[in-house]
Amino acid sequence: MNNVQAGGRSDISWLLEELIKNVPHALGAVLLAGDGLMTAAHGFERDQADKMAAIASNLYSTGRAAGTVFAGSDQVRQVIVELDGTMLFISSAGNRSVLSVLASREADPRNVGYQMNQLIKSVQPFLATPARQPAVGAQGAAGPR
Repeated sequence: MNNVQAGGRSDISWLLEELIKNVPHALGAVLLAGDGLMTAAHGFERDQADKMAAIASNLYSTGRAAGTVFAGSDQVRQVIVELDGTMLFISSAGNRSVLSVLASREADPRNVGYQMNQLIKSVQPFLATPARQPAVGAQGAAGPR
């Protein structure tokens, strides 16, 4: 299995490796920033980890939108996608972070969710993504006038 770490952060991919070891039939895990950028992964090559982060970000955002429309809150506990051969679990992992786990159909969804929650609770401060700072001299459309 591969550990993937994005630059500029302390190495936390070992936490994802331990999560995958503790969840029977788990295939890989990705920690991503709220903006969809992968920050750490285990069980995926770099390009797969980036794609998983983009997919998880999109699904998490869709969950937030559904919550806003139907429940009056954009707080997402978990998004689960069942595919023919796999299941994808996506949970908030703290301030501006999301945790995603891919598991085979043989995995117990209750155990996957429980183990994800235990990891998040135990190391939540380390999973948080700091706010991104604009590049020096960079001005976007909403920049100073």
